[in-house]
This record gives sequence, structure tokens and C-alpha cells, in this order.
Amino acid sequence: MSWDFTEDAAFLALCDAFKESGETSAIEFLANGEGAFHFQELTQNAAGEGLDLSDSDDLEEFQQEVLETLEAICS
Repeated sequence: MSWDFTEDAAFLALCDAFKESGETSAIEFLANGEGAFHFQELTQNAAGEGLDLSDSDDLEEFQQEVLETLEAICS
């Protein structure tokens, strides 16, 4: 992926919300309202940066990368 989403405001908000939630699982966090909201905003920003996430495999790959990054740097 050519876009560094970790510097995006939506990812930073997602990371902060994940930390504040007390949730230990990033996937569980993304499944709830606040996590889902921030992830949707991040995917919209990704589209604005030229990433085509219309293919479900590409979206799944992006989501997995976000999950791994959340657990690695935001826990």
C-alpha cells in the first residue's frame, strides 16, 4: 500500500478511541459503533488518497492491516 494511513486524522482518532475503550481486541472494537464509525471515515480517506477499496478482497486486506497496526501501536 502506498498510503501511510497511520498519519491520517481518522486513524489517529481510531487509535485514541481504541485506547480509551479499554477493549483488548481491535476486531471487537471495530465491530462496535465508535470503532466502525472511525474505520468508515478512514476508508473514505483512503479512497480520497486514491486507494480503490471497492473490491472486497482489497477492503479485507486494508482492514487486516489496520487491525494489526491498531493492536501493535495503539494497545
